[in-house]
Amino acid sequence: MRGANSAKWVAGAIVIALAATACGGSDSGDKKNEGSSKSGGTFKLGITEPVAIDPYNAQESEGILVTDNLFTGLYEPTADGKVIPALAESKEVSDDGKTWTFKIKAGTKFTNGEPVNAEAFIRGWNRVAQKKSASDVAYHLGGIDGFADVQAGKSDALSGLKAVDENTLQVKLSAPDFEFDTKTTHTVFSPVPKVAGDGKNAAFNVAPIGNGPFKLQGKWEHNKKITLVRNDDYGLTKAKIDKVEVSILNSSNGVTLEYQGFQSGQFDWARMPVPQMPAAKAKYEPQGEWIAVDANGMNYLLPIADNGPLKSAKAREAVSYAIDRDAIIKGVFQGTMTKSTTILPPAFADVYTKDLCKSCIQQDKVKAKALAAEAGLKPGTTVDIGYNTGAGHEEWIQAVAQQLKDVLGLKVNAQGKPFAELLSDQQKPKATGMYRFAWGADYPTPDNFLFPLLDTASINKDASGKVTGDNRARYSNKKFDALLTKARGEKDLAARNVIYKEAEKVAMDDVALIPLWNRTQLRLANTKKWANLKMDFHEDPNLAEISLK
Repeated sequence: MRGANSAKWVAGAIVIALAATACGGSDSGDKKNEGSSKSGGTFKLGITEPVAIDPYNAQESEGILVTDNLFTGLYEPTADGKVIPALAESKEVSDDGKTWTFKIKAGTKFTNGEPVNAEAFIRGWNRVAQKKSASDVAYHLGGIDGFADVQAGKSDALSGLKAVDENTLQVKLSAPDFEFDTKTTHTVFSPVPKVAGDGKNAAFNVAPIGNGPFKLQGKWEHNKKITLVRNDDYGLTKAKIDKVEVSILNSSNGVTLEYQGFQSGQFDWARMPVPQMPAAKAKYEPQGEWIAVDANGMNYLLPIADNGPLKSAKAREAVSYAIDRDAIIKGVFQGTMTKSTTILPPAFADVYTKDLCKSCIQQDKVKAKALAAEAGLKPGTTVDIGYNTGAGHEEWIQAVAQQLKDVLGLKVNAQGKPFAELLSDQQKPKATGMYRFAWGADYPTPDNFLFPLLDTASINKDASGKVTGDNRARYSNKKFDALLTKARGEKDLAARNVIYKEAEKVAMDDVALIPLWNRTQLRLANTKKWANLKMDFHEDPNLAEISLK
């Protein structure tokens, strides 16, 4: 998941890049209060404007926060990355890994009374894949038979989907994938009611009707607020809180407004500006309201690989060697980050290969200059760096820009924009330079980093040349693509992990992404009022599980 404030999981939106939301949090005091917890109350927090809250295009942490609480799919991820059943009562996979069959819990409904059945899932998945939807996250369904035809507008229905009976869903894939069930934890795989219409149904886009633990009160008031209320007819464990009030903040200073809102009692959950972190820690940690988690979020610079000054691997490697990550971590982040030397996060312990990125280990001005000369990256060359405003990225972006100027003599044009505009810029046919970027797993598998960010199929350019997938770097390597296909078709997990490691090395040798630092997530949480308040898998507060103390 991409993050405006955060991406997903521990591997998520760059505290900088896509300013992420912290993960986890201490259970101290929560479990002992669970017995006396009570229903009711209104939980309040602030976010910046989401891209979408409709599952057909929900993608960054803000949108996922809402969508994940409005809809429930087949499986869900736990905070620590395990996959557990939601509406799926059972699953079967064929020996060749190409046919999956899911038995769906009977008797659950959408909040308008329509049944949640196999057809509802098929309806939702077809809606995402259809060409007219122009979904940025449709690629998650790319392995299903018929996806290419639906994307091309030749059909409106995925040929690989079948309702065997009312509550049995059969999925046929175009190639083996022994992790397909894990991928269904993404909100893009949500069921939808008949009234959803197609992906461009404006009425449904702002007032989605779901089957999750919460439902919308009214509609999404753009740039103002989103209000959720408990769904008392929810088919699984019901939420305890009555209401969630989500204030949509100015994107230019959202983090500051969150912090101020927490200080004043307006919000129950907040990030804080980097310069304010020491004071916030000193005040709130003794009160048990400070959450500090060594999250496995990955923060990168995203270099455009098919256009502009960073088109060559040597140019990208020169930039990487020119960055003094240790100095930025010490000076800007005050020691709260850990240097990253890989594409995959440490959370994937079975595939993690420390120091895979040799240019990330230590700044080397001599190597940086030599590589730049070989690449034709001359002093005075203009390199754009795009970043989203209001999320605390300004300080470290300025530090990187100064280092590139000092070491390589580059003219760095740092451009701050609201998050939605930043995403749009990344997609443009003529995009160039670099972007602040972070990623967190939509589902707990290395595939969810390697495939969406770096596989050729995830570029997915439309007729104008606009990139509609998440491979905004436009990285393309046939050997890398072949390794991912091989990994998906490997039934044995240990053998699959070996292939993932090989694929990561191919991409790192090409400097397809420029790793910066892993992420330590810092949040303020009103644990005086709320019991069991934690960070969920998507690095958002676990709204469906908290309660008043």
